[in-house]
Amino acid sequence: MVIVVVVLVAGAVGGSIWWRQRVPAQAPAVVAETPVVTPQPAPPPEPPKERKETVTLKRGDTLIKALAAAGLEARTAAEIAAALRKAGAELRRLKPGHELEIVWSPAGDPTAVSWQADPWLGYAAVAGETGWTVKRFETTPEVRVEPVHGTVETSLFQAVDEIGEMPQLVLALVNIFESDFDFTADTRRGDRFRLLVEKRYAGATFVSYGRIMAVQYTSSGRTLTGVGFVAAKTDKIAYYDLAGRSLRKSFLKSPLEFTRITSGFTYARPHPILGGVRPHLAIDYAAPVGTPVRAVADGTVVRAGWNGPNGIQIQLRHRSGYETVYNHLSSVARGLRAGTRVSQRQVIGYVGATGLATGPHLDYRVAKGGAFVNPLGEKFIPGEPISAADKPSFLRESRALVERLETEAPF
Repeated sequence: MVIVVVVLVAGAVGGSIWWRQRVPAQAPAVVAETPVVTPQPAPPPEPPKERKETVTLKRGDTLIKALAAAGLEARTAAEIAAALRKAGAELRRLKPGHELEIVWSPAGDPTAVSWQADPWLGYAAVAGETGWTVKRFETTPEVRVEPVHGTVETSLFQAVDEIGEMPQLVLALVNIFESDFDFTADTRRGDRFRLLVEKRYAGATFVSYGRIMAVQYTSSGRTLTGVGFVAAKTDKIAYYDLAGRSLRKSFLKSPLEFTRITSGFTYARPHPILGGVRPHLAIDYAAPVGTPVRAVADGTVVRAGWNGPNGIQIQLRHRSGYETVYNHLSSVARGLRAGTRVSQRQVIGYVGATGLATGPHLDYRVAKGGAFVNPLGEKFIPGEPISAADKPSFLRESRALVERLETEAPF
């Protein structure tokens, strides 16, 4: 309620009347009470957890050394190594870059050590009351037959690399045709290739190649075809043309896998050192010092060592009256001496520049019946063809593979 009080005052001056209005009374202020907060107890600390650690092996590391560097006692590391060996783990296969996974208990003790030896095989040593026991983990590879195809622009290696494949595939392709096609001399820009190849996967990860099932290589209008076939009496794959003739000849086309020819077979070549025009009854292949030199055929070593202007030389004797000579080598393969038997593709020495040589190269010669012949033009003995018993199944399988190759990897 508002109370108004009027006070009349008779003023001495002019009889004026003054009035005053009282300010309304204020309601008493309400003071809020502060709530009482009851302190909550702190949450209990989380219990310690096990810990995993990955150790990458460095050069010079052994299993025991790597585990000791990670904090395991030497005795414990030795017990783990012994348990792994007992389970069949080949610890000599441990290499720099391999990884070990160590599991530590909450108390800081090692409880497990794992090692993936390769994509298909792993081991885990687990601590128990009676010591360390080892579990073996095997992954079955998933094999898929997939098409691969490409075109050569600068080299076969680059062509394969540009389509996302590995160099091993180049070597496998070359090995199939190397008795019929010299990839060191005859590869041309525009050459095309296609193949069906087994690829091994661990889950979704590609690991390695398997067998080439069918392959074609086209160069200068010529198409080479190879089909893999496992005969009934053997478990090894061999390669044949579509008529069942073996692609493996008694001689390779070249003693080097990849290089270039710098001088051909001729009866009149200007000699780069001695001057004048002289016969050059050989093929010269340019290659860096140390490039492996292969025996082009099975044979026996006649000579392996220094031979005057030829430098370090190897001479091989083969069947049917053939001999091959390899000059200007930097060294001979270990254990190679007169009388040693060698097999086709075996490394017998290494490219050099010994003797009368202007630079690193291989001087390669072939003699038949004591007379030198042109290695690039010689028709060597073919391998065994498909047997009569296997031919029907071969023709059926090869036809199906080539049809699939043409469909999935068209030129």
